[in-house]
Amino acid sequence: MGDPKGFLTVKRKAAEYRPVCERIKDYGEVTVPRPEGYSKEQASRCMDCGTPFCNWACPVGNYIPEWNDLMFRGQWKQALKLLCATNNLPEITGRICPALCEYSCVLGINDDAVTIRENELAIIERGFKLGLIAPNPPHHRSGKSVTVIGSGPAGLVCADQLNKAGHNVVVFEKDDKPGGILRYGIPDFKLDKRILDRRLELLKKEGVEFRPSVNVGVDLSISALKKDFDAVCLTGGSRTPRDMNIDGRDLKGIYFAMDYLKAANKGESVDSKGKQVVVIGGGDTGADCVGVAHREGASCVVQIELLAQPSKCRTASQPWPKYPVILKTSTSHEEGGERKWSISTKKFIGEEGCVKKLLCETAGTEFEIEADIVILALGFLHPEKHGLLEKLGVELDQRGNVKADENFMTSVKSVFSAGDMRRGQSLIVWAISEGRMAADSIDKYLRKDRS
Repeated sequence: MGDPKGFLTVKRKAAEYRPVCERIKDYGEVTVPRPEGYSKEQASRCMDCGTPFCNWACPVGNYIPEWNDLMFRGQWKQALKLLCATNNLPEITGRICPALCEYSCVLGINDDAVTIRENELAIIERGFKLGLIAPNPPHHRSGKSVTVIGSGPAGLVCADQLNKAGHNVVVFEKDDKPGGILRYGIPDFKLDKRILDRRLELLKKEGVEFRPSVNVGVDLSISALKKDFDAVCLTGGSRTPRDMNIDGRDLKGIYFAMDYLKAANKGESVDSKGKQVVVIGGGDTGADCVGVAHREGASCVVQIELLAQPSKCRTASQPWPKYPVILKTSTSHEEGGERKWSISTKKFIGEEGCVKKLLCETAGTEFEIEADIVILALGFLHPEKHGLLEKLGVELDQRGNVKADENFMTSVKSVFSAGDMRRGQSLIVWAISEGRMAADSIDKYLRKDRS
C-alpha cells in the first residue's frame, strides 16, 4: 500500500449531506460531493492487511485494496480500470449499495472501517469528469442475437456483458423507460436519474438496443421471441409485493411502497401534504417512503416495524466479518418522523371508505395510530407469474422464483434467468453479480451452439 500506516493518523470521514432544512424542499441528491484531497486521504486508511475480507464480502469481487492504493497515489485511470473490471454500475453502487465490504473491513475490528463505498464513487465520478469513460463498442459481432427481458440492474449488466462479448442485444422493458427499480423504485434524492441515463446512453452507443413499453408475452408473443433470438435472459425482478390480509385492507389511502415510490419518481406522487403518513416496514424501502413523505409536506410521518429494534453495534451472534443486523439510520430518518418497533398491525379503521387509523399491538397492549395515508413496505414475495413466465412455461422453485441450474438456464432450453427473478428479493450488488455470471453462461452457450 502507498501508506501502510495511514490508518493510524487519518480518521474515517463519512459522507457529508446537504442540510435537512434545504434538502427536504427538493428531490436533489442529499450527498455532497467529496473533494479530491479528502478521497485520497480516506484511501490512505486502507491497510496492508494481507487478507482483504472486503473483497471476500463483495458479491462482485471488487479489487478494493488495489484501487484504494491507486487512488491514494493519484493514479485515477488505473484505479478506474480495476473498478470497472468487476463492476458495471459503480456510479450506482457508489450511491445506494449497503456496502457489505465495509462491515468486513479488517480495520473495522477495532476502528472505523475504510469509506469503501465513497471511494468507489470518487473513482467513477473522477473518471467521468476527466473524460476517461467513453463508448467502446465491440470490434466484432458474433452473429448471435440475445434478448434480456427486464432492465433493472441484473438486466443492464447482463446486456452490457453480452454486448461486450460481441452478441447483438435487445433489452425489453414493460415500463415507459428503461432502468427498472433503479428508475422507479429509488427516489431521486438517493439516485438522480441523470446518473442512470448517463449509463444508459453509454450502453446505447456501444450497441445495446432498448425497447421500452413492451410487455413480452402480451405485446410480443413467445413464438416471435424464440424466432427472433438465439437466447433469452429473464431479469424481470421480484415484483409481487407482500400484502396484509387484515380487516380494513380495502380502504382507500393504503398503498404498496413501490407504487408510492414509482408515482413520486414519475412526478405523479400521492398527495401527502398536510397528512399523517404511516409506513409499515422498517427496511430501506420503507425509509425511502419516509423521505418522499417529508418532501411532499406530510404533517406527521411514523414508520413501524414488526420486529424488535436491532442493536446499535455487533452482537456475539454476528461477529466480524459477518454482515450484522444492526440499527441503521438513513438520511430520511434524520429528516424527521418517528420510528416504532415491535408493532403488530391488527386492523385498519376507516371513515367513509378512507383509512383513518391503525389498530396496533405491542407487548399485548393495543393502541391506535392516526393515519390519512398508509404505505406497505413489507418486501416482495416472488416475480409476477402471469403473462411472460406463465406463457414461457418455465419451472418455478418452492418460493415461486424462476428455477435455474448452475448455468442460470431455466427448464426451457435457451432461456436463462438472473437477479431477483431467480434468487428472490436481494441487493443491487447481487443483481450485478448474477447479471455478469448469467451473461458468461449465455456467451458460452451461444459459442458452443455456433461451433
